[in-house]
Amino acid sequence: MSNVNSQKWLLDRRHVLRGLGTTLALPLLNCMIPNRASAADGMIKPRRSVFIYVPNGVNTLTWQIQKAGKGYEFSEPMKSLEKHRGEITPISGLYNPNGIGQAHECEKIWLTGAKISQEGGAFRNTVSADQLMAEVTSKYTRFPSLELAVTGGTLAWSRDGIPLPAERKPSTVFNRLFGEEPGGVDAARRRLNRRGSVLDTVLDDANELRSAIGAEDRIKLDEYLHSVRDVETRVERADRWLDIPKPQVDAATKAKLTRNIPQTEAGEYYRAMYDLMVLSLRTDMTRVVTCMSGSESNGLAIPEIGVPQTRHELSHHNGDPEQMRRLSQTDEFLVQQFTYFLDELKRFNEAGEPLLDSTMVLFGSGMAYGHSHGNANLPMVLAGGRKLGLKHGQHIDYNLPKIGQYDMSDAKKHYGICSRPVDDGAHLSNLLLTMLHRMDVNVESFSDSNRSLSEVEA
Repeated sequence: MSNVNSQKWLLDRRHVLRGLGTTLALPLLNCMIPNRASAADGMIKPRRSVFIYVPNGVNTLTWQIQKAGKGYEFSEPMKSLEKHRGEITPISGLYNPNGIGQAHECEKIWLTGAKISQEGGAFRNTVSADQLMAEVTSKYTRFPSLELAVTGGTLAWSRDGIPLPAERKPSTVFNRLFGEEPGGVDAARRRLNRRGSVLDTVLDDANELRSAIGAEDRIKLDEYLHSVRDVETRVERADRWLDIPKPQVDAATKAKLTRNIPQTEAGEYYRAMYDLMVLSLRTDMTRVVTCMSGSESNGLAIPEIGVPQTRHELSHHNGDPEQMRRLSQTDEFLVQQFTYFLDELKRFNEAGEPLLDSTMVLFGSGMAYGHSHGNANLPMVLAGGRKLGLKHGQHIDYNLPKIGQYDMSDAKKHYGICSRPVDDGAHLSNLLLTMLHRMDVNVESFSDSNRSLSEVEA
């Protein structure tokens, strides 16, 4: 693999560091390409994170928990989480400052906090929190991270603001994680070497071209070069892991996760995705997972509970009581699937402790009130991670200290809270910074964070 190890793709470090939206205490290149783990590293207990996105917000009138602290009562759509009260923290009042005024870009900046700008005709995002985590954990795992989507795009963005494609089909995900290499290991290695040599040729041509083009075109070309860099890194990783056998999965589990599940069976589809997440974490194939349960423009209809409309249609209800009722139904359905995921993480043990204890899970949205694209008071639930230093059992609310109490009888008043932040300092990036620290990511800040959330730290 000398063509990969040559590292001809390396650009000037100062160029790569511009506009990342985060301050690193360690040299960047050490993080960008993790070294092989030493034997001692293997003794470190795994730290894991999962991010699950809910499109188009929720029906805020039925979702809102109205009391802060430990004695709170779950709202109707969230009642299935009661069994996990001691392992979760619902959070109200957070917002993404750069999400205010955004519509369908909320999902793109949920884990980056970036202000998306147009440069050279293309979106310019920044690195997502999950990928900073993957830089730390990837030296231990076959896959740096796993990107999934029931529908829609991706939550994961590279250091260069490039989206990492998400896989939507459970059988494809299973085969990628646990399937045999076509033709065996030797054939797979030959394919990787051929791919590497082609990449070298492309990079030589691209570097010659770079010096002869204008500034805007160089931006586009740099994005391309960085994308090629990512492919080269993945090729090198894939080659290193070829000689390490993949975990064996029992026949019943394989049959369950590789069958063709139509999306009209929404519950089965969601649970298959969650089963794949649990399996990938249990087998230590990866320690960082993102899952888009739907995009802002393409949420899944759920006919099995009598909801034929997409989530986007329901969120633009214009106050229609039936549409709002159905939106609440889908909120409840999505929480029930999330509860199933927590059930499974708790059911499986690692070294005598539930997998949930070593796994942080963030379930939420970049939007609160979908009808008018309200981006404040984001619906959020943080779960798990007890062994990572998190504490749970209370509802954290950044609205109540300023408004005193909720008046749910006045819909417009509550929608206002969901469109304009009550607490200007309650940034979503504060929560992401806290999660980064729990994953041993050495950053002083992330995006527009102004502090870490000591409220969830043990």
